Amino acid sequence: MERRGEPAILIVDPGGIGARVADARKLRGLTQQGLARRVPCSPSLVSQVERGSRPPTPWFVAAVARALHVGLTDLTGQPYRGTTGHTDRAHASIPGIRAVLNYWDVPPAALVAPRAPAALRADIATIDGLVGRADYARLGAMLPGVLEELSAVRHDGADGPRAEAAALLVHGYIAVKFLAYRLGYVDLVSVAVALAGSAARESGDPELSALVAEERGQVFLATLAHDVGLAFFARARREFEPVLAGSESGLAILGSMHLRSAIMAARDRRPGETWDHLGQAREAADRVGRDTGHHGLAFGPSNVRINEVAAAADLDDADEAIRRTEGFTPPPGLPAERSSHHYIDLARAQLAAGRRDEALRSLLRADRLAPQHTRNHPMARETVTGLLRAHTRVPESLRSLAHRMGAGPTP
Repeated sequence: MERRGEPAILIVDPGGIGARVADARKLRGLTQQGLARRVPCSPSLVSQVERGSRPPTPWFVAAVARALHVGLTDLTGQPYRGTTGHTDRAHASIPGIRAVLNYWDVPPAALVAPRAPAALRADIATIDGLVGRADYARLGAMLPGVLEELSAVRHDGADGPRAEAAALLVHGYIAVKFLAYRLGYVDLVSVAVALAGSAARESGDPELSALVAEERGQVFLATLAHDVGLAFFARARREFEPVLAGSESGLAILGSMHLRSAIMAARDRRPGETWDHLGQAREAADRVGRDTGHHGLAFGPSNVRINEVAAAADLDDADEAIRRTEGFTPPPGLPAERSSHHYIDLARAQLAAGRRDEALRSLLRADRLAPQHTRNHPMARETVTGLLRAHTRVPESLRSLAHRMGAGPTP
């Protein structure tokens, strides 16, 4: 929502991913048939995506990016900057976050002494909550100051405070990774995960090292290295299973590794491997027996179901994605980011199945749950674009959603 007194600039995505695929293809001197051979896929799929008559799947976008030697965000168009100072707040925090990431090996020139450890622990707990709510603006506003204080403690403190500061920095850097990935700053994703790994080792807590390994999954997704990511997770599970298998928090990390692997396998078109990983995640969730939030991970039966729907949609099996959601509603206690993600994935499956009204209802629900997450999600924006093109008379609720997101074809 725009604030009064701020200039509003309506920025509408003129063509979405399909137009960017066409531009990148032509830059490489390829016909649609030539790109289809490289992907590989049918020429009709390339044509449909470029015309905007069929929203692309994450697999298609990743495959085209690899085939054309472009980055993922070159096709998604991220980051999607806001149209006012208010809506651009999360993006405006990125330069400050970049600056504090330099403090790992160079201490900050702090003008005031850091606060007491209890205050810093409370701030990290607040940051974890903002991640779960996908409140990118408040998260971006908090991170630079908290990371600077923790960095100062780590550089100047005795061994005990240094280890605790390092442990808290793990969560802070993971929050940076989350924000950077969701907003489309791919370069920061790898930097934040590398720093989190160094902090975990310094903390002396092997479970935190396992957590960082789990979080590294988004590096492989952001850089389209799905095959490498699957090999990495196979090794990480062997390495960390003795440490993790005996505790609920450890099972949450192991199960989340399987969920990350399932999505990477789906985006690499490996259906058998996809459902095998989801089955193993389900077994871990059944052992835990409830939805949990250890280390900020939303692991349990609900998130496994959400990933089953997402994986089926990524495999371009809309009917299976819809079937997997029958009788399921994300529970109220689940982080809004997870529930919103579920409805975004369900919406794209419903659109692919020709169920336009249901797709719109799902997108509107995602937007109510986590508007910043929905606005910045490439597949949500593509689904909005697809719905706009599919309607002769655009419903006002869809028009309003497209306006809020700055998504959709130019009228």
